[in-house]
Amino acid sequence: MDAIQQHMIDSCRAAQRGEAPPPPPGRHDWGVVREARDRRRFDAVIAGRPARRRRRTALRALFTRRHRTARPGASGPSGA
Repeated sequence: MDAIQQHMIDSCRAAQRGEAPPPPPGRHDWGVVREARDRRRFDAVIAGRPARRRRRTALRALFTRRHRTARPGASGPSGA
């Protein structure tokens, strides 16, 4: 049974009981993603690590290091 089928069963049951129907599947997905991100940042602060831009900083360091070593013989913009 997938999420849509379960939602349909729960909606039917709620209608029979006179209750409010449950929210549709996927409605709170972005909220869960935000909560997970906040939790990751909180854990980083507690551990004494930087809480923001760690991935971006690591990728920038990786690509700039690779870019510098790609042209070991270049002596400047003119290449002469």
